[in-house]
Amino acid sequence: MSIRRRQRVNWTKSESSVERSSPFPESRITAITARGDPAIGDGVTRHFFATIMSKLQAGFEMKFVPGGTLLFEGEQDHLIPSTSHLLLESDFFVVAGRMIGHSFLHDGPCLGGLSPAVLHVLFGGSPEEATIDIKDCVDLDIRETIKLLEGTAELSSEEKKLINELALSWDLPLVTCDNRRWLFDKLILHAVLGRTSRQVKQLRRGLKETLIWPLLTERKDTIPLLFPRASDLQCTPRMVLEKINWPTQDEDEDSEVSLEDSCRLTGFLRTFIEMASPVILGKLVQFWIGWNVLPRHGLDVTVVESNFPSSSTCFHQLKLPGHYKEYCMFERDILAAIWSTETGFGMV
Repeated sequence: MSIRRRQRVNWTKSESSVERSSPFPESRITAITARGDPAIGDGVTRHFFATIMSKLQAGFEMKFVPGGTLLFEGEQDHLIPSTSHLLLESDFFVVAGRMIGHSFLHDGPCLGGLSPAVLHVLFGGSPEEATIDIKDCVDLDIRETIKLLEGTAELSSEEKKLINELALSWDLPLVTCDNRRWLFDKLILHAVLGRTSRQVKQLRRGLKETLIWPLLTERKDTIPLLFPRASDLQCTPRMVLEKINWPTQDEDEDSEVSLEDSCRLTGFLRTFIEMASPVILGKLVQFWIGWNVLPRHGLDVTVVESNFPSSSTCFHQLKLPGHYKEYCMFERDILAAIWSTETGFGMV
């Protein structure tokens, strides 16, 4: 698969808006340039995709939805598309498919934690053949009602009332001793896949518009790369440490800081990584290179004369000030630095 044309997106940071200035369709590889920002190069592209994918995972702030909204709801590894009618009619899931596809084409962050049942249907599987977990049901009231049908214990009149109200609202028959298991399967099928079928179709359409659909359908082994499990997205200390290119003695001879300071700061960094949680490690990697996906070619560390930690995201380079004498002060400032990724390119 070859893609020749490129869609250019001009991103004005001060306006927090994306302006499309290309006549080409949106099914093209996205190129990012920034205006009014000191960052240039691949780091800008990484920051852009890290931002949109984090919004896709954590929710968008929308004026018509107080407090923002989620496109995908539920527990990790059991996420399903939102049943919001407003999002559906606005074709938000088509946009989500485009975002996922473009990020994949750039080796960027992926959308993790989707329900296996949703993925089964997304890639052409029959809903009736999908393996649905009760945790895939997002609405807790509906989940608890459906769970009443599990087992063989006799249902109380109140339990039957709850089940029958739900069944009738979805045009299903009343519960009986003979159809109990059948009704359980039908209710959970509709709760998870029936109510989200149009959203899944929109998501599929968005993926197709990025031209990666033939790859996904012909190479099924690429699907877990595009939609990994949530646990597969987490960074571990070992994964990060194995990628780091530490300063060498030859480099220290030409450095503006002493060998003693360089050794102390790299030791502080190693300690910080070994003690950090997966969330903090992900933020550290994003501060370091622009997104939280570990690169193929390693991470560079340099000890310099400066006030605060900074990074050159385009070159995968973390710059640590050499003035820290105590680990607690280093930890305070590195945490402040990595949380700045929400508002800039690793700049405090």
